[in-house]
Amino acid sequence: MDAGRVDPAYWRDRRRLIEGLQAGGVNDLAILHAFDAIPRHMFVPDAVRHRSYDDVALPLGYGQTISRPGAHALHLGLAGLTGEEKVLEIGTGSGYQTALLSQLAAHVYSVETVQELAELAEARLRDLGLENVTTRAGDGSAGWPEHAPYDVILCGAAAPRVPQPLVEQLVPGGRLIIPVGDDSGQQLVRVTLETDGSLSEETVDNARFVPLTGEEGW
Repeated sequence: MDAGRVDPAYWRDRRRLIEGLQAGGVNDLAILHAFDAIPRHMFVPDAVRHRSYDDVALPLGYGQTISRPGAHALHLGLAGLTGEEKVLEIGTGSGYQTALLSQLAAHVYSVETVQELAELAEARLRDLGLENVTTRAGDGSAGWPEHAPYDVILCGAAAPRVPQPLVEQLVPGGRLIIPVGDDSGQQLVRVTLETDGSLSEETVDNARFVPLTGEEGW
């Protein structure tokens, strides 16, 4: 199904968002198509649904937020997806980025620490008929070893350091995109496991995310 056609009432708002992303430098057609295909209004609470297609973060409850679309676009671009990858997402949240990833990767595994959010996200993803997504509730800070290795790991919460278990779950050439730091300052980092086993680390930008909880979190 074309998920983006579920409710045509938001079509113009979605087009405005996509045009804004393009004006901001997002030129990857696959990423833009994903934003066109996935209805963000289905992933936010009713109280803030009128702002679904603004480029802002929105509250989800339970101390969590859905990142602004521009941040999602940045992360997806850093992931460098071609459609063939197996991806691990840490922090399902509303399920919106999970749905975007489903349009860009072969299969997405996603873990959410808040049981209630995990259940809501799973229901939304199921309603959209997205069959290349597997979710669970639990501690994702140490990854999901049962399905490793992954081509890409995306973490949606800030860790105190780059978690070694996540690095160990990458394929050679795999990428880990993760914010590192605390409330006083965070940086978005892309870690690549080179084919010779060495690591390269690139600081991309300043960031502001909720703290990563669990075994490898705060």
